[in-house]
Formats: sequence, structure tokens, C-alpha cells
Amino acid sequence: PQGAEGWSDAREQLVWHGWFANSGQLQASVEATLATGRTATVLLRLAGQERSASFTGAGDHPVTVTFPPFDLVTLGYHDLVLEGTARSGQDYGTIAALTLSGEAAAAAQFNLKPRRNAASVHLSYPLDKDVQGTAFYNEVTVRAEPRWTYYMACGFQRGYFGIQVNSDTERRVIFSVWDSGHEAADRANVAAADRVALIAKGEGVVAGDFGNEGTGAHSHLVYPWSAGTTYRFLVTAKPDGTHTDYSGWFWFPERKAWGLIATFRAPRDGGGLRGLYSFAENFTGANGDQRRCAEFGNQWLRTGAGWTELLTAQFSHDQTGEVDRRDRAAGVVDGRFYLATGGFVDEPLKSGTILHRPALSKAPADLPAP
Repeated sequence: PQGAEGWSDAREQLVWHGWFANSGQLQASVEATLATGRTATVLLRLAGQERSASFTGAGDHPVTVTFPPFDLVTLGYHDLVLEGTARSGQDYGTIAALTLSGEAAAAAQFNLKPRRNAASVHLSYPLDKDVQGTAFYNEVTVRAEPRWTYYMACGFQRGYFGIQVNSDTERRVIFSVWDSGHEAADRANVAAADRVALIAKGEGVVAGDFGNEGTGAHSHLVYPWSAGTTYRFLVTAKPDGTHTDYSGWFWFPERKAWGLIATFRAPRDGGGLRGLYSFAENFTGANGDQRRCAEFGNQWLRTGAGWTELLTAQFSHDQTGEVDRRDRAAGVVDGRFYLATGGFVDEPLKSGTILHRPALSKAPADLPAP
């Protein structure tokens, strides 16, 4: 990135979000370029404190603008907010970098990558090694719904099923199943014997291919789901010889009825559901400053022995949550697991943490047959 160019509007702010592990003095400076001889004054805010600095431009040669030091007392996430307060020319200059030093800067954590997405966070539902299911049931209640969020309810070893915010005007229910083989990006490279096939789909459902995260068959329904409503998901598996038919069923609360999203035939399979998980994902490299949160509850797995309630989940996060971000969390609220990520909320949870929810002890009785 080249920095913030053409900054002329005093109402605009530049904001850095960072996590601080230490208190003490914090020295801050910014690297700026401004037309030769032009002057500007900028104000930096941190933890209720304000520091002002003025500088004179030197054309294409960057100028280091140093602020009087801050005294940081409270640890955790803080915003550093830069504002323009005075200028002799058309703009406040181009701000290319923020540099921090001092006691409070030690072990501070900022995302230094061009991507600005929140961490992906996951719940895995542990099963005994030999257990394979014919149906996996889960419920999701979304509490925050920024653009470019995928709340995945029913993940399994061959696919995933959930709801997504694609834009300000479009939301989707998505069910996808991976091909066999090891092709990572282009489905055109997948042999016919390894390709997942569409067997059936519901009314209004769009089906096609996907790639770049493995390859497979994708289906989605444009559907105006909303935060605060509990949505129900069911994935079924029908093994048959060397393949398995996987179906994604979605409960439409306004119709009080189940509807098929799609059925896909997965080759080189012949097994049931295993490797069960859920996740919350910010799937673009933007708006990770907005918090995502959803509750996942009432999980059940059906096997040949009947229904088993899934009361335990293990939390994990991706590399973004390890290296760049600490605003990733999970827990139990109102008897449900929850996942949260983004928003620079200081509640980091260690990957691998085991969570337990209370039992409801009554499997849903209105589910479609596998």
C-alpha cells in the first residue's frame, strides 16, 4: 500500500487498531510527504489522550512527524486516530506509515498485511474414530451481520452448509461438496471419475462449480435471512457402494417447512458423515474491523444406533488469529456455543480450548429422512 493519499477532508480520520501487552511511555511518529513549503498540523488520539504535531513539506522526500509521547496505562486493544487540524495547501499530505517505540510498544500486535479481514474461527465436534453419521443437525442464530460474512453450520469431511452475507442487498444459503482427488484450484483439471455430481436441487437454487479452495460442486439459494432468527440445518448422507449422496436441507421458518437445497453424489466415498465442524469467516480482505458473532446450538448426529446429542466443541482459529489478530473468541451463552471474530474486541481464546454446552436431551422430531 502507498499510504493515504490526497487527504484533504478534515472530517476523515486515519485509524490504526493495535493490541498492547505493556503499559508505559509510547512514542509515535508518522511518515508524511507534502508539497515543498506547505505546512500541516495533525492530531493523534490514543486512550483519551491527544498529541499534536506540525510539519513542513519537502516534496517527494518523506518527513518524519513526531508527536509528544503518550502514557499508556490500560492494556489490550486501542485505536490510534489521526486527524488533520490545519493546512496551508490543498491537503494534509500523504501518510505512509505509523512508527511506535517505547515501553508500551514492546510486543504490541498489529496486522501489517494488506488484507484487513478478521480471523476465521471454528468449532469442531469430536467423535469416536469409528463413528459415521447418516444425518447432522445444527441451528444458527446470527447476532451480527457485516457484509462478506459466512456462518457455516454443518461442516463435514466432504463439504459445508451455511448462510452468507454477499452484499448489502443479497444473502445466500450455501451447500457445497468437494471433489475427490487433490486439485486445489481448477475444476477443469478434475477427472470425471473424481467429480461430484448434482443429483437434485430445490426450487430457485443455483448449482455450479467452485475452485481455489479445493474443487467441487456448489449450490446456493438467494434468501433474505436475518439476524436474531434461529435457522435450522440438516445434512444427510446415503452411502451406496463407492459413492455417497449428500443432501443439504434448510428449514424455512416463514413456511414452517423443510426445503432441499441440493443433493450431490460424491465419488470414491461410500461412507457417512464425520469430521463435523462449524465456522465463522470474513471471506474478503476487508472490513475486519466489524465484529461477527453467531450462536450454534442443539447439535445432533444420527447413526445406526439413533440420535446422539453433541455437547462438546473444540475451538480453533486460522493463521490470521495466530499472527495478526487477537479479536477471536468462542464460548457458551444461553445453552449454545458461540463464535465471534473481528471488531478489535479484546477477548482472545486459546486455540484448542474445549467447550461444553448443557444437554437438551430431545432430538428434533420433524427432520427429513436421509
